[in-house]
Amino acid sequence: MMNQILFAGVIGLFLTLIGTPLLIKLLARKGYGQYIRDDGPREHASKRGTPTMGGIAFILATVAAYFLSKVITGKPPTFSGLLVLGLMVGMGMVGFLDDYIKIVKRRSLGLRAKAKMAGQLIVGIAFAVLSLQFADARGNTPASTKLSFITDFGWTIGPVLFVIWALFMILAMSNGVNLTDGLDGLATGASVLVFGAYTFIGVWQFQESCANALELTNPGACYEVRDPLDLAVVSAALMGSCLGFLWWNTSPAKIFMGDTGSLALGGVLAGLAICSRTELLLAILGGLFVLITMSVVIQVGSFRLTGKRVFRMAPLQHHFELKGWSEVLVVVRFWIIQGICVIVGLGLFYAGWAAEK
Repeated sequence: MMNQILFAGVIGLFLTLIGTPLLIKLLARKGYGQYIRDDGPREHASKRGTPTMGGIAFILATVAAYFLSKVITGKPPTFSGLLVLGLMVGMGMVGFLDDYIKIVKRRSLGLRAKAKMAGQLIVGIAFAVLSLQFADARGNTPASTKLSFITDFGWTIGPVLFVIWALFMILAMSNGVNLTDGLDGLATGASVLVFGAYTFIGVWQFQESCANALELTNPGACYEVRDPLDLAVVSAALMGSCLGFLWWNTSPAKIFMGDTGSLALGGVLAGLAICSRTELLLAILGGLFVLITMSVVIQVGSFRLTGKRVFRMAPLQHHFELKGWSEVLVVVRFWIIQGICVIVGLGLFYAGWAAEK
């Protein structure tokens, strides 16, 4: 059954490695180039016109890799896997409309704020509502109305509060990845690390599933997750697809993911956390996205309250650029920070399991 994970990752990697340059040529031919803010770091001016909307490449590759792995292994898709993929595609479509308007309509802000929020809300609500349906033989639905860290804990918050909580997670992570996507390869590489973590988590939860309680040495530490192995398959497909895209997205980038990619990645990260019952753990596993989002919150809050800026420029990566760090130096060091966050997150995940022994 683990072959699904291997096939999904390898196919995703292969498809973006060969498919991304084809997309680059198509976008360049149509003149779909990146708009660069005039108030950003001066070094970014040279990036103007670089093809954007590259998220199309890894979104399509991920979906294809998932279904091809099912065809090859003869395993059926699961509701959890399909819901998470649907969330990714839906958020990607909202981002695509935003990118398209920026490029074709020459409107730098893309979709109007209300229209963009409406699109995200529609996709997020649909995911949240559907994730509480489709119970399996044990009564587990893809999502739970309980809050979770490394597994469900506490009391049931009810379906209405759950939908609100899920929307918060989806919007927060989507905007977090979007803010991080300011330097060549930064958001893509950071996402690869988190998807690697969720591949491991899915495999571990499958091996320690409560459905196999009679075969476990420690049944008290089992996981009530509906489709953990399939979540690992989705994560592996994403990891491979983003890794192949990173080949073309790393400095100097031949293509940018755009809002098409950043909203899709943020949405699918939230979806994986919700369906794997690791909602609060995502704040640690995706620590770089949280850190960069907080830098914007701090900058805006400080300026409104005191009229002073804490950072030379927000998001945080641009602050270090203006301090004289090269783009590659910022990206690699931020990847290291993200790697540390993943190690800490996985350490807490394992420690939670070991503590139940």
